[in-house]
Amino acid sequence: MKNQAMKQQEDEVINWQDQMKNFVNTIDRVKEYVNLTPEEEEVLRNNKTVWGATPHYASLMDPDDPACPIRRQIIPSRQEQENRFGMDDYLMWKENRATDEVRPDSIARQYQNRVAFTVTQTCGIYCRHCFRKELVVDGSLSLDFNVDEGLQWIAEHPEVRDVLITGGDPFLLSDEQIDYLIRKLRELPHIEMIRFGTRTPIVLPQRITPSLMKVLGGFHKVPIWINTQCNHPRELTEETARAVYNLLSCGVNVGNQAVLLKGINDDVETFRELHEKLLATRIRPYYVFYCEAAPGIDHFRTPVEKGSQLIRDALRGHTTGLAQPMHVIATNIGKIPLMPDYYIQGKNDKEYTLRNHRGDTTTIPNVPE
Repeated sequence: MKNQAMKQQEDEVINWQDQMKNFVNTIDRVKEYVNLTPEEEEVLRNNKTVWGATPHYASLMDPDDPACPIRRQIIPSRQEQENRFGMDDYLMWKENRATDEVRPDSIARQYQNRVAFTVTQTCGIYCRHCFRKELVVDGSLSLDFNVDEGLQWIAEHPEVRDVLITGGDPFLLSDEQIDYLIRKLRELPHIEMIRFGTRTPIVLPQRITPSLMKVLGGFHKVPIWINTQCNHPRELTEETARAVYNLLSCGVNVGNQAVLLKGINDDVETFRELHEKLLATRIRPYYVFYCEAAPGIDHFRTPVEKGSQLIRDALRGHTTGLAQPMHVIATNIGKIPLMPDYYIQGKNDKEYTLRNHRGDTTTIPNVPE
């Protein structure tokens, strides 16, 4: 007779795999969760892009509100056909894939000592705002993600110390495939850190099984870090809280890289609730990304200054400093902070004038070199 731990492990594996087998990506399936508007249904009938989400994430949609922040991340919109500000071939530009440096399709490089290692194009949700939209959602870009070629390239570049494993979603690989990636990277003496970019704690928390925890866990010289993407407080469920606790319990830290999305998280109340609830779920806010210049996502973009304004108006002085992410934009020359110097109001030979979140001012001495 199987012991209880083995039975729990088998049940959880079946659970996450069933989530993927029962993916919500047809009109009939999505109608089990929401009452589609005529426009939504028409767009879906004519849609030629990849779309859908796990049943777990789909269940968070408001059945009667087309403006629901979860629904807008799942269901294609007619606005995706408009493209005033998005760049064609954005991913090739952003990930420096058209440079003179010869490297496999699986390797994107913006920095000398770290790379993004893409290992799959499959996702647990096909985010409508995805910056890899041309590759993952639209299918207009075709790349070959050969894992062994990527590992070989990393082995031949000793200046690389930090590898971000990304996709798609790398946690949709099997435990054996994830274990292979980690073992091969840890065999390289120059690798000091392994990071995973995954939305599974949010859209597929059932994926954090005991067997995956065994692959990820333990004390190692080359630690594992995870950054997920949570954009709205409604996404932070009890199942997500348990998955994050399990990751932390096996020695894996979890951070969040939110995307600032118009009409989803760009108001003060939602923005504050999101970042306070992330901390309550044991997820450390890390970045808030300006919505990138990928084609067909103009309707999600805010003014560039909006993220810094929200950090100032919703977080600084209003909640713990632990809840305050960095506002950045990702470009072909790396991530650039978008935080204007609001708090240093001015200076002269004698002193600096500083301003707090309420607009109150104070002074400190101007200390010369």
